[in-house]
Amino acid sequence: MPRDDYRERLDTLRGEVVSTGETVVGRLRDALVALEDKDDELARRVVEGDDEVNERYLEIEQECVDLIALQQPVAGDLRFVVASFKIVTDLERVGDLAVNLSDRATEARRDRFAEVDVQEIGAFAASMVEDAVEAYENGDIEACRGVAESDDVLDTRCEGATRRVIRELADAAHEDADGSVSDAKNLLLTVRDLERVGDHGVNIAARTLYMVEHEDELLR
Repeated sequence: MPRDDYRERLDTLRGEVVSTGETVVGRLRDALVALEDKDDELARRVVEGDDEVNERYLEIEQECVDLIALQQPVAGDLRFVVASFKIVTDLERVGDLAVNLSDRATEARRDRFAEVDVQEIGAFAASMVEDAVEAYENGDIEACRGVAESDDVLDTRCEGATRRVIRELADAAHEDADGSVSDAKNLLLTVRDLERVGDHGVNIAARTLYMVEHEDELLR
């Protein structure tokens, strides 16, 4: 393959990963809206759209395998191809978490545990993934470290939300205990999934840092 075609394939790979990231973050934000508004139609679109994300993932995976097998990239190019594959894997999993949120949208009761701001936590987690994808696109190592620092903030917010839910559940009136337990379970699962979204954002940032600097400080 001529060198220009090879470089074009690498550039195309970067663009496909970034495009997948934009799609996944958009779906995540739609899932949060569906959760807040109990919007069945929007939740259904997020769930049905997961097939598109899965197809993109498989296409990018195949392109990465082809590039490694046929072009035998070395050094920085090899790190880029491997990082791109790892990153799109994290993005596919964020898409799965968006589906989880959408599946709970119609069950949400926002009149209980009102002090837990799922939307704020979710927006913060989504911005972490968005920032990580932008760092990958631009090779921005400082942005990678910024995403990792944001994860501490997200973990603190998720931990605080979990404590509030458990405390309020313990204080719930006995006559409404069953409903409170069900709502608490859904909310705790939602908080857990949003914390995982942040973890995937850190993974993307870590892979990008390794890709650019051959530095594994953020890898887990």
